[in-house]
This record gives sequence, C-alpha cells and structure tokens, in this order.
Amino acid sequence: MKIPTEPIGSIPRPTSLVAAITALSNGANLTDLYNEAISDTLKELEKTGSPVITDGEQTKSSFATYPLEGLTNLAPEGMVINFEDGHSRQLPLLTSGPFRYGNYAVKYLTAAQKQTKLPVKQAVISASALSLIYPQSGIEGYTQAEFMADLLDECEKDIRQCLQHGAYKVQMDFTEGRLSLKLDPSGGVLKHFIAVNNQVFDRFTKEEQQKLGVHVCPGGDHDSTHSADIDYADFLPDLFEMHVGNFYLQLASEPDRVKVLKIVKQYLKPDQKAFIGVIDVLDPVVESTEIVRDRVLEAAAYIPLNQLGTTDDCGFSPFCDDVSTTRETAFAKIKARVDGTRLAEERLFS
Repeated sequence: MKIPTEPIGSIPRPTSLVAAITALSNGANLTDLYNEAISDTLKELEKTGSPVITDGEQTKSSFATYPLEGLTNLAPEGMVINFEDGHSRQLPLLTSGPFRYGNYAVKYLTAAQKQTKLPVKQAVISASALSLIYPQSGIEGYTQAEFMADLLDECEKDIRQCLQHGAYKVQMDFTEGRLSLKLDPSGGVLKHFIAVNNQVFDRFTKEEQQKLGVHVCPGGDHDSTHSADIDYADFLPDLFEMHVGNFYLQLASEPDRVKVLKIVKQYLKPDQKAFIGVIDVLDPVVESTEIVRDRVLEAAAYIPLNQLGTTDDCGFSPFCDDVSTTRETAFAKIKARVDGTRLAEERLFS
C-alpha cells in the first residue's frame, strides 16, 4: 500500500483466556490457551488484509508491566493512574537493586513470527514509564542514578533484540506522555520523560531509528481514558523532538481533528512519518470504510503523502482483564481501517 497502515498492538483476549487469567476458571491450562489465542489472533488479523500484524499481546499481563513479570524485588505500592470512569491501575515499586527485566518483548515477537509470513511489529514499554517504579524515598545501597543506568540498558536491550530478530517496526508505548501534563502542567515532567527516552533512542543508528516509533494516546482501558482532557497543542510540539521515525497518534476520537492536524503539519520533521488514528477503539460502533476514507483524506490535506500512515487510536485491550470490546469488533474495525485506507489511496493516487 502507498499509504502504510499498521495496528497499535493489543487485541481483546478470548473470554476463556481472560477467565483463566483472572482465576475464574481454576485448573485451566494457560499454555494451551495462550497458544490458541496467538494462533487465532494471527489468522484473524491476516483475514483483515492488514499488511503488518502483531500477536495481539495475548500473553502480556499488560502493555506496561510485561518486563516486571517474575520479578521478586517489587512491592504493590506504586503510582496510581486514575481513569475517568473511576477505576484505576497501580504500578509496583522497586524494593531492591539491581534492576533487570524479568521478560523481554522478543519472546512475543518470535512466537508470532513462527506462525505467520506477514511482517510483525512489536510494541515495547517506554523507559520513562518504568522509571516510575523507583521509590521517591530511594533504595538503600542502590541510587536512582544506578537504577536509571540499568533501566536504560534494559530498555535498549528490549528494543535491540526485536530489531535483531526481524521486527518490522518496534513501537514504544508512551501513554504517560499526555498524562504527564495533567500531573505537571508546566511541562517539566514531559520534557524529562522525552529526554529519558531519547537517551535510549540515541543508542541506535539513524537507520535503526527509522524502524522505531512512539505511540501516544490519552489511555484506553475499559472504554475509559486518563488524560483526554489534555490539549494536544500542549503536547505535540515536544513529542516530535523524540528521535524516532514514526509517530502513532490517537486522532479519531479527538473533538477537533483539524486543529490537531495543523499542529502535526507544523512540527512534523521531514524524516518522520505520522500514523494518524482513524479508528476510535473506545466506540463500539464499527466505522464504515467511507468514514475511514474521509478521515484519511482529511489528514492528507495537511500531511505530505510520503509522511502519512494510518493506525488505530490505541490498542483494543492493553490490560489482560479488559473485556469492554469484543474480538469480533476489534477485527471488524481493523478491516475497516485497511479497506478505508485503500479507498483513500485510490482517490489520492489516481
């Protein structure tokens, strides 16, 4: 396709798998359920016509916490992220050093690659998000500077392994970027987060950075957000200072898309691509191909065609217990994105 289109990552897990994960189905064989979920997800994504697919994050506890799986030096007392519908998610706190990932994303990538011939992209969590697990009171014998050095090494390793194993793209999830402006309207925390992540990105060559991307959204969990009230105008100018070639931007659910597109046009650099969200993952109504086509045409009025791509606003189920969207709806929306992008492409390149 002349206009590239890519998923973000997560697909709702089968209800049998969710029940087993949440211990509602005692004695279930998770290994078999995981394998079945991955296989079915890849097959269904192939049916949508998507030129690039993911494993749907079927075996991740969440997009943010997979590196912490299996670690024993954590306490359940970390930062709480509140969503607008009243529910919350909480990060753990590190209790001792050194910090090492308990799990790397390459595991998900290689498992998917074995079952498909299509290009597979891999999502990873940001260094800035994981930096929040270091306690404000510190850790005796393990300074914050030592922790950050370890964290940057681990985040680099997480990305580099995926590139080495042939990932089509490696996408860093940066949902805390927009949230940071809610916690610190001055923008100081946002600039700090971007600087931390750039320390990771700067370990890669310019060519490698063209295979790296950043996904941003106001959160999407149980059909609720944590920072949709933060104006993109306060966020995007700093975002495009990140040293990657691809930006995956939630846009379909924005109340004023044109305003956002004008900002993207102003700050997008010549070596960067903007993948515009044309699917609202929180809306249960499946977009028509014509709606998607019109959203792409709208974006094309502001973004050069050689820098334009399409995507979904967010993953469909970033946490393993989220059943607010059905698998059938997710696959139908992805097919609408692919078909609608192709319709717009025919109009734009005819």
